[in-house]
Amino acid sequence: MGKKTTHKFKAEVSQLLDILVHSLYTNKEIFLRELISNASDALEKARFKGQAEGAEDTVAPEIRIACDADAGTLTITDTGVGMTRDELMRNIGTIAHSGTAELTRLAGEGKESLDALIGRFGVGFYSVYMVADEVEVTTRSIEPDAKPVVWTSDGRTDYKLQELDEDLPRGTKIVVRLKEDLASQFTNAAHLKHIVNKHSNFINFPIYVGDERVNTIQALWREPKFQITSEQYAEFYKFLTFDPDDPFDTLHTSVDAPVQFNALMFIPKHGDDPFGMGRENRGLDLYVRRVLIEKQNKDLLPEYLGFVKGVVDTEDLPLNISRETLQDNILMRKISSTLVKQVLDHLAKMAKDDADRYADFWRAHGELFKAGYMDFLNKDKFAGLVRFHSSGLEDEKGLTSFADYITRAKEDQKEIYYAYGPSREALNLSPHLEVFRRKGVEVLYLFEPIDEFVMDALSEFDGWSLVSAEHADPAKLDKFESLEAEDKPEPLSDTEKPVLDKLLARMKDALGDAVTEVKASARLSRSPVCLANPDGNVTSSMDKIMRVMSKDSSIPKKILEVNPDHPLVRNMLTILERDENDPFIEQAANQLYESALLLEGYLTDPHALVGRVQDLLTKSSGWYVASEK
Repeated sequence: MGKKTTHKFKAEVSQLLDILVHSLYTNKEIFLRELISNASDALEKARFKGQAEGAEDTVAPEIRIACDADAGTLTITDTGVGMTRDELMRNIGTIAHSGTAELTRLAGEGKESLDALIGRFGVGFYSVYMVADEVEVTTRSIEPDAKPVVWTSDGRTDYKLQELDEDLPRGTKIVVRLKEDLASQFTNAAHLKHIVNKHSNFINFPIYVGDERVNTIQALWREPKFQITSEQYAEFYKFLTFDPDDPFDTLHTSVDAPVQFNALMFIPKHGDDPFGMGRENRGLDLYVRRVLIEKQNKDLLPEYLGFVKGVVDTEDLPLNISRETLQDNILMRKISSTLVKQVLDHLAKMAKDDADRYADFWRAHGELFKAGYMDFLNKDKFAGLVRFHSSGLEDEKGLTSFADYITRAKEDQKEIYYAYGPSREALNLSPHLEVFRRKGVEVLYLFEPIDEFVMDALSEFDGWSLVSAEHADPAKLDKFESLEAEDKPEPLSDTEKPVLDKLLARMKDALGDAVTEVKASARLSRSPVCLANPDGNVTSSMDKIMRVMSKDSSIPKKILEVNPDHPLVRNMLTILERDENDPFIEQAANQLYESALLLEGYLTDPHALVGRVQDLLTKSSGWYVASEK
């Protein structure tokens, strides 16, 4: 047995160990992930060496974890390449590419998480001192005639080295003498299995806790697609998400440039929840060489693709990269942009090949997907994938794209019209859409507030303007023929037109500041009046959304548009000619205005309206009875 020698740690290692020992970092279980990752690397090197030399390796590759509660120790053993005495000193005695000054700065700040230190300097082994009073590493190199070496340290200022004469098998055994307050936690076999499953479940070599193999699930994303069955995909999806149903769709991809990674992504059959309470339950699991770096990473896919579940595994990121560094890592941004492109292209192919299947996807995830209106880099792809209900579809559940709308549009039409409402029934009765129904011009129906933001952000599609029906140019609609003969009265004569002007002025006086203007309408045919925004830019629905956001409950001042051809308005003209001061004019003006408010969803107090209706019904029923005699 060789002589035991003592060696001082390099200054920067001593500093780091001091930071680790006194760290308040709570996720101490990370040390086991690091030791397992090191063991996996050693096994990979042994396999590579055997393949390069063409020699058959008779040693079974494995990682074993054993615990002794009485002794308060945890032991991790691998059958990898092992280390020589020089390699041991080089690998554990110093920190490669680190700077003492930088470590001193970090230690002085005291706020940088331990994970960031590990990620920055590649010092995963030292994380064991978060839980250890002493560590003993016994290793024998795969190199011929190499002697076993024992490395021992309490993680303070120095370490001891000793060569052994024993004929030990190749590989490395690490005995961790646990801190007293942590011994019960890390000598609990069930807890150790949980840690392995959480962080190292897809390591490519068997990991045993005691005699039980823990990592039994295959890293399916690493396997060739043509070898994987749909049943295997479904099994992995259920393991990953705990969803009892099979996935709706699967996207398995391998990318070599601009950055190398494998991804296995799934689209569930159902959305997470209808109330947005699961917004944090999103993100892809990020692995580096099969080792979990972050569960549900939020940066790989934008929130509007948050319905996608799955894993991403890359060779190019440093194994211990921290969350802080992840957010600024250029490789992460490249992976993210590639993933977004792949998901959108996959959805576009689904929409093209099977419209009904895509419609099923949209019903499950469309509400979340519509938040992609803010992804300006993928604006065109997003615009091709959004779907809407429409006046042009008889099926109430039917959905249309912008492209499909264009195929049904009128000749010379270059606008895609849309309208927002609480339901299909409400929109079918909307005064703003009367001219569209009369001309047979299709209108997209928007039922969700976010739809307004989608239209506003996109503004056009393939050279066609997206125009609110409320702001449609009457001249552009007039050129289209009506589908049926309009049952309109004789146009107002030259002598009657001044009476209309008087009526509009009288109605404005009756309504006062409640409206900005009362004017004749060119858009109405069946309704007597409608309300329009005075600025002509913001739609009524968008104005309502903005008022809710600013907690403004006041009734907005709008333009009251009056239909000169409606029988009620013609009767009001007759009454006005007979008596300019007839109280019915004021009563009718207020009734029409409040009815329009009711349709727009602004009327908060209906008492005056109801009272007026009852009064008018009483009078009209008397006239009706008298006329029937």
